[in-house]
Amino acid sequence: MFSKILIANRGEIACRVAETARKLGIKTVAVYSEADAQAKHVAACDEAVLIGPAPAKESYLLGDKIIAVALATGAQAIHPGYGFLSENAGFAEACAKAGLVFIGPPASAIHAMGSKSAAKALMEKAKVPLVPGYHGDNQDADFLQKEADRISYPVLLKASAGGGGKGMRIVGKSEDFKAALASCKREAINSFGDDKVLVERYLTRPRHIEIQVFADSHGECVYLFERDCSVQRRHQKVLEEAPAPGMSEERRRAMGEAAVAAAKAVGYVGAGTVEFIANQDGSFYFMEMNTRLQVEHPVTEMITGLDLVEWQLRVASGEHLPLRQEQLQLNGHAIEARIYAENPEKGFLPSIGTLRYLHTPPAVHFRVDSHVQTPAAVRIDSGVREGDAISPFYDPMIAKLIVWGKDRAAALANMAAALAQYRIVGLATNIGFLQRLIAGQAFSTADLDTGLIERNHDALFPALQPASTATLAMAASLLLSQEAERVGDSSNPWAQTSGWRMNGSLLRALQFADEAGSYQIHVEYRSNRQWILHRDGVQHALRFDKQGDADLRITLDDSTLAGNVVRDADIFHVFHQGRHAVLTWDDPLAHAGHSESEGGRLTAPMPGKIVAVLVEKGHSVVKGAPLLIMEAMKMEHTIAAPADGVIDELLYLVGDQVTEGAQLLAFTPG
Repeated sequence: MFSKILIANRGEIACRVAETARKLGIKTVAVYSEADAQAKHVAACDEAVLIGPAPAKESYLLGDKIIAVALATGAQAIHPGYGFLSENAGFAEACAKAGLVFIGPPASAIHAMGSKSAAKALMEKAKVPLVPGYHGDNQDADFLQKEADRISYPVLLKASAGGGGKGMRIVGKSEDFKAALASCKREAINSFGDDKVLVERYLTRPRHIEIQVFADSHGECVYLFERDCSVQRRHQKVLEEAPAPGMSEERRRAMGEAAVAAAKAVGYVGAGTVEFIANQDGSFYFMEMNTRLQVEHPVTEMITGLDLVEWQLRVASGEHLPLRQEQLQLNGHAIEARIYAENPEKGFLPSIGTLRYLHTPPAVHFRVDSHVQTPAAVRIDSGVREGDAISPFYDPMIAKLIVWGKDRAAALANMAAALAQYRIVGLATNIGFLQRLIAGQAFSTADLDTGLIERNHDALFPALQPASTATLAMAASLLLSQEAERVGDSSNPWAQTSGWRMNGSLLRALQFADEAGSYQIHVEYRSNRQWILHRDGVQHALRFDKQGDADLRITLDDSTLAGNVVRDADIFHVFHQGRHAVLTWDDPLAHAGHSESEGGRLTAPMPGKIVAVLVEKGHSVVKGAPLLIMEAMKMEHTIAAPADGVIDELLYLVGDQVTEGAQLLAFTPG
C-alpha cells in the first residue's frame, strides 16, 4: 500500500479521497489554485502546494506541474478524482514515465474509451448494441447534416471527447442542424480542446442506466450493480439512485456482464462506469465508458457497503479485488441529490456568491468494517463550508446529499426529510426544486426517463405564490425582537421599544417584498414581544416565544410555529415547514432600494466570456431573438432580446471577458 499520495483535484472529491486515505494511514498532498487557498480540501490534506491562478487551465489542468509537485513531496501515486485530468491519457502516461502510479486505468484504456466514436466502433466489433448514428471522422458540416437527415430527426449531437453534458445538442429538424452543430463544436473545443462530434438518433423517453465495474491488474473484473441516472437537466445528472427501479435480475445480469466484457476488451484496471441508454421496453444500447470514479459513486457504496476509493487504492497498489462477483450483495436503496448553487427558475443559471449561512441535516460519517459498512440514513459529501465562496471558475456544486433506506419508499422519505433540513443563505440553490422533484408523482412512482424534468415542467416550476401570514409573522418577529435587543440602558425611557403610548397604542407599518409581490402589514404594539398583526383587514395575535441561533418559535393566534429565520442586512430568509422564503424589508429610514432593470440595457447575468456576437449595430430584432452568447461556468448562455427593437451599440467583442452586471449592448425597444 502507498504511504503518500497526491490528490490532483479539488472540492468534495478531493475531500472524499483524503478521508479514505486517512483511514488507511496514507498521507495526502493537496494542490490548489489561488482561488482555493482557503478551501476545505486544502485543510483536509496533510500538506498542500499552490499550483497556479484560479482558471483551471492555469492550475488544475497543468499535468507537468502536478507531477513535479508529487515528486517534490515524495508522493508515490496520484489520484485524479473526476473531471480535470482524470480521463487524460497523456497525463496517465506522464505519471508512469515519472515513476508515479496513476490511480486509474492504464492510458491505453483511456485512449480506447476516451473518444466516444472510437469506443462505439470498439463496441460494435464486440457486438454490443449501439444506437443508430454516425461515429466516423468526417466532420464536414454538409456531410454531418446529410447523415442526420438519413438517421431521421430528432438527432443528438455529442462531443466525441465530451462528458458532463458539455457539447451536446438535440436537433429537431434539418434547418436547425448547422446552427446547433456550430454551437456544439464551439462548446466542445472550449471544454475539451477537441471539436469532433458524433450524430445519433435521439431516443424518446429513454432511461440512463450505468453499470459500475471494477477490475484489477490480475485479470479479475466485477460489476457492482447499476445506477439509474435518468433525471437530468441540460444532459447533466440531478438525481441518481441505486438499484435502478424495475430492474429484473435477468436484465441486471445481462447489463452487468456486457459492462464487464467491455472493460475486459480494453484491458481495464480500476474503477469505471459503462453507461447505457435503455428503452422503456427493457432494450439497451451502449453509450460510453467513463474511465474514472463517477460523481454518483456514493449510491453504489451505500447499497453494497463498500468503499470504492479504498478499492481504487488497493487495486492501484497491486492487490487483488477485495471481493468476487458472487460475494457482492445488494442491500436497500440509495438516492443522491446534487445540491447546486444555481437558480432553476432562471434556466438553472449558476449562482455566484458566499455561503453566509449553512445548516445541513445530521449525517453519519462513512464507516467500514471488514470491507462492508452499515449504511447511514444520511451522508453528505461536500467541499465547502460556511463562509466559503462559490466562484465562477469551477463547477457550482455545493454538496452531494445521499440517503439510504431499506427500500425505495424509505429512501424517498429520508431524502425529503434531509432536504427540508438543508438551509443555505448567500446564493441561490436548487434545494426547493429538488424537493418538488422528489415529491412529484413522476419520480416518486419511478416513471423515469431523461425528459422527466421537461415533461413535468409545470409541476416542477409552479407559479409564484404570495408569502403566507406565517412567513411574514416570522420575519416581523425577528425584526422587532432584534430592535428590542439593541436597547442599551433599559432604565432610559427614550430607549424603550415596547411601543408604549400614554393615550393609545403604536400601530407601525412594515413593508416586505419577494418575487411574487409586496406586502404591507401593520403591527400594533401591546407589550414587549407581543403584538397584534394586521394583514388585509384580519387581525392576528402574535407573540415572540424563543430564539436560539437561527431557530425561532412564535405563537400566531392559537398556533405555535417553529422555523428558522436568518437575517442578511434587510433580507430575511424564512425556513418554515421545509420551505425557504426570501423577504426584503423596506427600511423607511434607509431608502437604499434600487431597480436593476433599466430600459435599453442588457447585462451579463454572471462573470464570463463572450463566445459569439449574433447581431450588428443598427440591426432590428424581434423579441426573443438571440443577440450574443456567453460562456460561464463551462456552459453557454444565450442573451436574447427582451422586446422588439434596434441594436444601438455593441460593447464587447468575441473573446472579451465580462463581469457580472456589465452592460453588454445598448438596445432601444420599440
